[in-house]
Amino acid sequence: MENKEYKSGFVALIGRPNVGKSTLMNKIIGQKIAITSNKPQTTRNKIQTVYTCDEGQIIFLDTPGIHKAKNKLGEYMVNVAEKTLKEVDVILWLVEPSTFIGAGEQHIAEQLKDINVPVILVINKIDTVKKEEILVFIDAYRKILDFAEIIPASALRDKNADEIVESIFKYLPQGPQYYDEDTVTDQPMRQIVAEIIREKALHALNEEIPHGIAVTIEKMKERKNGKITDIEATIICERDSHKGIIIGKQGSMLKKIGSNARYEIEQMLEMKVNLQLWVKVRKEWRDSDLLLKNYGYNEKQQ
Repeated sequence: MENKEYKSGFVALIGRPNVGKSTLMNKIIGQKIAITSNKPQTTRNKIQTVYTCDEGQIIFLDTPGIHKAKNKLGEYMVNVAEKTLKEVDVILWLVEPSTFIGAGEQHIAEQLKDINVPVILVINKIDTVKKEEILVFIDAYRKILDFAEIIPASALRDKNADEIVESIFKYLPQGPQYYDEDTVTDQPMRQIVAEIIREKALHALNEEIPHGIAVTIEKMKERKNGKITDIEATIICERDSHKGIIIGKQGSMLKKIGSNARYEIEQMLEMKVNLQLWVKVRKEWRDSDLLLKNYGYNEKQQ
């Protein structure tokens, strides 16, 4: 029987870097799609993930963080994020539990003031603070914007993820099912593989390098026997000195990144993976329009 009350729509997930957006997305969807890292600029493109249940379908857009841009990659990310906000049905804004509302949050609040979309504020990481403090944080945020709802949560500890989903459905219009039940993302598989490799590199490397890396998939092909997928990928960095660090002593760092990534890609593809990684230097790729396009950051595709 068709559900007359079926709701569907698009939800933008926003917040400063490291507030736990990807972790929340992964909890709600129930499997790992958005890459998680405690380093800023982890999410560079709008990642669409799809949550389907009897009540309806939510398509999440995990936008790059809204921040003051420092280079062309930064500008591209901010443009994508701000454009997304005007095209969605609900905005989910994640913040850290604090009464101090810094410049970054103020900047986001300013962007949201002119947008006629319900904004649900999620105060994440409440597992790190005392219960009685939460009301104080809610009160501080209530003063800067007129929120549709404010929900305290912990994406990491899986607290209130269901409440967030219920709350989103309240504000979604009735609509069709955009994707079939099995779809959890519209990201091409190659892009997800590239993101997994990039995540493993971010986890393994020092602070100063990760912003300057991109990953391209040169080849991804399943063998005829259907038991192994061959993947060749290149990690792009900005400096020769970075290349040395990414490769590591006798290739140890690259091996570590490769084996961590391979394990996760195998889980996702449900088959053995033969992964080969290379490292190339492309100076200043984050400020080159051509190279940004080559590495998949293409404004037109957004």
